[in-house]
Amino acid sequence: MNTVTGTGTGLSAAELEGRLRALGEERYHHRHPFNLRMHAGELSKEELRRWVLNRFHYQRHIPVKDALILARLGSSELRRSWIRRVHDHDGVPDGDGADGGIERWLRLGAAVGLDRALLLSGKGVLPGVRLAVDGYVNFCRNASVLEAVASSLTELFAPDLMATRIAAWERHYPWVEREGLRYFQVRVGQGRRDSEEALRLVQAWARTPEDRERVLAAFAFKCDLLWSLLDTVEHAEGQGGRGTFDAV
Repeated sequence: MNTVTGTGTGLSAAELEGRLRALGEERYHHRHPFNLRMHAGELSKEELRRWVLNRFHYQRHIPVKDALILARLGSSELRRSWIRRVHDHDGVPDGDGADGGIERWLRLGAAVGLDRALLLSGKGVLPGVRLAVDGYVNFCRNASVLEAVASSLTELFAPDLMATRIAAWERHYPWVEREGLRYFQVRVGQGRRDSEEALRLVQAWARTPEDRERVLAAFAFKCDLLWSLLDTVEHAEGQGGRGTFDAV
């Protein structure tokens, strides 16, 4: 089993970060036409609901991919830190145990008029979305730990996207219950924390030029996957009615 202990000094850390940020500015899905239309207030209720339903299929698999990464980390310190990501989405066993990211996304579904049972059933999830999500989970299962962690670095761009989304939804979609925006609000801070942690790990572990190229390739793969997911949602109306659903 390929494990990582977190020791060693990274090479050209600042250069690697610069290349990641440049690549993200070009290929992260904040530039996707569907997101641009969302933030301009141009989506119909049906389009917004379709996105929420299909994106939930991605959200519910985030703790799965993080558990796969967790199992391959080679020190208690790293595992104690990384398991927080699973708790962030699945919730924790004490306190408000249900209030993880998955629960907050279910509340978002209710806020846009989608039934909770529908979201949990997976009915209406588009085949292309299923394929993209399976691809991401399998990547984190089969790639090196360095590459799996590097794929999470799209979080570098998530906080700004979330802040833009909150403002856009408040302005353009007043029919959405405000409690539903809680997922986005929480992820602003979590995304900054998680991306900073993952970046430090990748910078320390990427010791060779070949390692750094693998980091960039893993990051590009994740950007392309997120873009592909939105492509599928955007073009759903041309797929013979697949991906439709019933609102509450």
